Amino acid sequence: MSVFQIRGGNRLSGEIIPQGAKNEVLQILCAVLLTHDPVRIKNIPDIRDVNRLIEILEDLGVKIQKNAKGDYTFQADDIRMDYLQSKEFKKDGASLRGSIMLMGPLLAMYGKAYMPKPGGDKIGRRRLDTHFQGFINLGAKYRFEEGEDFYGVELEDGKFLTGTYMLLEEASVTGTANIVMSAVLAKGKTTIYNAACEPYLQQLCKMLVRMGAKIEGISSNLLTIEGVEELKGTEHTVLPDMIEIGSWIGLAAMTRSELTIKNVSWENLGVIPDIFRRLGIIIEKSNDDMIIPAQENYKIQKFMDGSILTVSDAPWPGFTPDLLSIVLVIATQAKGSVLIHQKMFESRLFFVDKLIDMGAQIILCDPHRATVIGLNHETPLRGTTMSSPDIRAGISLLIAALSAKGKSIIHNIEQIDRGYEQIDTRLRAIGADIIRA
Repeated sequence: MSVFQIRGGNRLSGEIIPQGAKNEVLQILCAVLLTHDPVRIKNIPDIRDVNRLIEILEDLGVKIQKNAKGDYTFQADDIRMDYLQSKEFKKDGASLRGSIMLMGPLLAMYGKAYMPKPGGDKIGRRRLDTHFQGFINLGAKYRFEEGEDFYGVELEDGKFLTGTYMLLEEASVTGTANIVMSAVLAKGKTTIYNAACEPYLQQLCKMLVRMGAKIEGISSNLLTIEGVEELKGTEHTVLPDMIEIGSWIGLAAMTRSELTIKNVSWENLGVIPDIFRRLGIIIEKSNDDMIIPAQENYKIQKFMDGSILTVSDAPWPGFTPDLLSIVLVIATQAKGSVLIHQKMFESRLFFVDKLIDMGAQIILCDPHRATVIGLNHETPLRGTTMSSPDIRAGISLLIAALSAKGKSIIHNIEQIDRGYEQIDTRLRAIGADIIRA
């Protein structure tokens, strides 16, 4: 197993081009199964989770052509449905949570889909009820094989998916994506209320419309889908990753560095820049670029009544839960205090003990809340040895290590590689002292 060896305290400088959005491309790749025509996708990040899904598609029979770096053409005109019940798929599918979104397109095109219980980050319970209830609402039969953790949805002989009205119990992004991808080929009209409306879900819907789908209400939480007979091929370019953009903001603040983040797609960042500004970080806009000037100190704002600032996550257009760990790390060297409230996952704050070992002043109130007392860069964090528990905690610990005094070693960096493309190479390019050993 590889580790990162980091000597912190360096000031960084330069330009960063954010990778394509992981959470978008996992949806987009699954959507190539909805047509027999070629689908070209650009700005695909070279990261472990995405590469694993591409391998699964290839094993499923999808023809794949690499045109250039991050640029692929997919054609799903000869699918091997027997692969779905093979031992290989049970292993491959279980290793990647995003593979759950294969089910919607397969159900729509072939009337059945199977999936092993998916893996992913260990950040608490992430139930799949929204996905399967959506399929059931459209007319599919649900089955679960006890002892094998293997799920299935099927249409009875002679039956087909039929549009209906549904109110989702939760605004699940992947659940909404799966239901949309199955509904675009269903008979009649499907109405989805309390749908997720993240930019990445909007991107999926816009791509499907270009393929011939009829979807209204894109960018809202009320989607109306009129089923069509078939979809055609298209081209699609993936958005820059908003989570990576937030990570670079955090890195600049913690290392007191000036960084320019190129082509950030400001209109798709929502409240992210404003949340970081509330932590005292200066963020400047230059066309579609974001400039983070070097700051010796940054002061956390308070609420208008003088009470301590609370930063919490919520479904879009609220603040994404994937950036709360970055906010927490930034706060350790801010001036002032902040309450971090992680509402959507119960285990995502369980990496703060590692920051406390580095000298951070953090009180873990319960599994969902942590109070951070900022050190105002007067007492730097100390280098230490630690392990990355998941993607987002991993990048947060990496940012902490790059700001810390002395040497740090991070184990289990495969978790970081799942979501960040060539992170050590890109960090060295802007002056970081990091090696993969």
